[in-house]
Amino acid sequence: MTRKHVAINFAVIALILVVVGAFSAQLYEQTQFRYSYEYRHGVIVSSAAALNAVTINQYTLLAFTPCFATATSVPNQSYLNNTTRSEIYTYISQNPGAQFRAIAAALCLPLGLAEYHLAVLVKSGLISYIRDGRYKRFFTAKQYTKSQMQTISLLRHRTARRILEALLHKRELSHSRLADEVAITSQALTWQMKTLRNTSFVIEVNVGLKTVYSIEQSAEPTLSKYLALVG
Repeated sequence: MTRKHVAINFAVIALILVVVGAFSAQLYEQTQFRYSYEYRHGVIVSSAAALNAVTINQYTLLAFTPCFATATSVPNQSYLNNTTRSEIYTYISQNPGAQFRAIAAALCLPLGLAEYHLAVLVKSGLISYIRDGRYKRFFTAKQYTKSQMQTISLLRHRTARRILEALLHKRELSHSRLADEVAITSQALTWQMKTLRNTSFVIEVNVGLKTVYSIEQSAEPTLSKYLALVG
């Protein structure tokens, strides 16, 4: 066997060792995540699901650092090479403002697996989120401003959405008529309007002893657009 053949064989063996080592490192990392999630939440992620989570990305290629002199950065889109992450990203792009459990339920994903891949997408910069009370609502990154994300998040609340839809359709309603329109109590409407008054959509006017609500005319196109988006 010539020196050339020996060198080629050595290079092939070295490459195989790098790939196997990188894959093993990634599998170990995600298995550790699975076990820690099971311990904290009592949720079992199947072995098949865990293997589906394994991808070879820029981090796995650094598993055998002595074999590489330099590392080339990989575009964010490389994170979507994983089927599960791609499905999550597509779902969020089609359903902006979706919260974690809704995403997991819609895609039939174990909570642990969904949590892991969402964290990867957020860290990669492909997905962003804002807090809505105790929930996080997810959006494709750089597609919406903070104000737009807050508006979409508000419209994800069913009662608030119905109130705004009623005002958009009826143009102007008294407090009692609006409560009847959306089938909630007067007290519940008062609580809802505390939030809606802080938006740029609702105008509140006192006419004698009555409180009358309407939609700010300049805000109607924006409101209609986002109602269609979340509807």
